[in-house]
Amino acid sequence: MSHRNFSTSSGSGNAGRTFEFGRTHVVRPKGKHQATIVWLHGIGDNGSSWSQLLETLPLPNIKWICPTAPTRPVALFGGFPCTAWSDVGDISEDALNDLEGLDASAAHVANLLSTEPANIKLGIGGFSNGAATALHSATCHVLGHYGNGNVYRINLSAIVSLSGWLPCSRTLENKIRGSRDGIRRAASLPLFLGHGRADDVVAYEHGENSARTLSSAGFQNLIFRSYNGLGHYTVPEETDEVCRWLTANLALEGLRLN
Repeated sequence: MSHRNFSTSSGSGNAGRTFEFGRTHVVRPKGKHQATIVWLHGIGDNGSSWSQLLETLPLPNIKWICPTAPTRPVALFGGFPCTAWSDVGDISEDALNDLEGLDASAAHVANLLSTEPANIKLGIGGFSNGAATALHSATCHVLGHYGNGNVYRINLSAIVSLSGWLPCSRTLENKIRGSRDGIRRAASLPLFLGHGRADDVVAYEHGENSARTLSSAGFQNLIFRSYNGLGHYTVPEETDEVCRWLTANLALEGLRLN
């Protein structure tokens, strides 16, 4: 199943760039619907490939929504156009962040979650550039607003970041400490970060540093898992751990016969 393509602008009344998002793939729950998670692919990928993997996971209570990022020039690849949730020039703590692109993608994800029933727990997960966008969404939820100041209205219950990094990490701690609600939300939001020690695309240190920054900024319910020999991809050991973590943190019932 797919949603229609549509474009969104991250501007707050200003004329900003407009982003055309691709096809969205939905994996319906095989059991009682208890949670909905938007899953974000990496650069150059699309929602279809991840939906096929997520469909095989033993998580019958989760509805997965797998959108496809806009096609845009990516500086990391010399401006070559490919699907990406934001422009990426360099992956490091000191790199310039495409805040407009990150906000637009976070708003697109929030829009996908906004029509879910009130009793359904909501989460965001992703891989690589998708993981960075999931972590940006986590900070928007905690601070109560996007980077551009617009109000963030989605109440998140889980964040999963695989082989990713934290955008805008330098300023996060001060922003959260300046907000009483931010401190409370950061302390209660469950985060799972996983990273391969042999990752040759997003270096392991970036995942480790992101976890450290989030922890010191007040994200107390955070788990960071490293995987020896794992490159820039996922493996059953990691996805099994994510399944157990989601089942525990979202209090999922599993398949029931009655």
